[in-house]
Amino acid sequence: MANIITISALNAYVKTLLDRDPVLTDIALQGEIANFVHHRKSGHFYFSLRDERASVKAVMFSRNAQRLAFLPQDGMHVLVRCRVSLFERDGAFQVYVEDMFPDGLGSAQMAFEQLKHRLDQEGLFLAEYKKPLPPCPGCIGIVTSRTGAALQDILNVIGRRWPLVKLLLAPVNVQGQLASGEIARAIRRLDADGRADLIIVARGGGSREDLWVFNSEEIARAAYACRTPLISAVGHEIDYTILDFVADLRAPTPSAAAELAVPDREQALRKLDLLRQNLRGQMQTRLQVCYNKMIAAAGSGAMGAAGRTLGRRAAALAESRARLRQAAAQRLARSGSQLAHAAQLAHSLDPYEVLARGYGMVQNEAGRVVAVDALTEGQRIRLCGKTKTAACRVDSIEPRGVKGTEQ
Repeated sequence: MANIITISALNAYVKTLLDRDPVLTDIALQGEIANFVHHRKSGHFYFSLRDERASVKAVMFSRNAQRLAFLPQDGMHVLVRCRVSLFERDGAFQVYVEDMFPDGLGSAQMAFEQLKHRLDQEGLFLAEYKKPLPPCPGCIGIVTSRTGAALQDILNVIGRRWPLVKLLLAPVNVQGQLASGEIARAIRRLDADGRADLIIVARGGGSREDLWVFNSEEIARAAYACRTPLISAVGHEIDYTILDFVADLRAPTPSAAAELAVPDREQALRKLDLLRQNLRGQMQTRLQVCYNKMIAAAGSGAMGAAGRTLGRRAAALAESRARLRQAAAQRLARSGSQLAHAAQLAHSLDPYEVLARGYGMVQNEAGRVVAVDALTEGQRIRLCGKTKTAACRVDSIEPRGVKGTEQ
């Protein structure tokens, strides 16, 4: 007899089988969306995926749904990456979608228009937010594939036009499921680095599907938040992506982006040569005008009058100089005479010159000059002449006119 089990056990067993199947844990399904429901409160997507002969229920949880750049709709053909399992409570066999991409030109265009409209409503495309490109950047950051033709095109054009600029490469994948995240991170990294004066995001030509990665909302928001001027150079001239609308400038090709990013060396040299010629010509013109004015002034007699005026002023200056020299000589002579008279007077008052005429000078024993009226009897004194000194003793003090006796 068969084993009797509960419904819950059955559903749990089947769920375990499905969850353990390595084929069903990560598969890709292609189909058309039907019965789409966006649960506003939780943010989950509930829908069915169908083809011509069958359908399967699907759910996409909000943590994955919020990464989508478009809103799924009934009738849209999509490609989903998912796992297969069972919802135990209802016994519902369903797929759990982790990522979703529009499949086919119609669905892709619908998703493109949805995202474009939403970002436009948020103001990400407004011209007032576009930053001007630097006229002569010193360093350019490049976000592209290391092995792609876009990088070689940019290098060739910049090397020919302005080889002085430095290039800073942030290599990324430009297609595939992980490419959008890599490109967005590269933009943010170059912007935060601060060395680049300009950033170019580039990819060579390809199909609409190949360029779809540049319609990523993550890339668009990274470009909008970038403080460094950014050029979008994706695909061919007729191709447009969401990045083109957000970027500060859209270039039709990577080569065109390189031409817009740097000045032309040959053109700059021609401008410098033209400026040099204009400057030389203006200098020659000014010199010729001054020469002509000088010749005209000489012919009109103005130069002669000016010369005569200068001659009169020069003569007056020479006369003033002569008078100044004469006055200085006279003043010097008077001062010399006064100095000689003062020196003669000082010489005549020199006490030693008086002694030379036969006079003597009385000094006490301490060598101090004393007056005769201050002498006392018996005092030892010295009588000094100009060349000799005599030691003496005062025997008596008498009034002037009374003869005394000397011993």
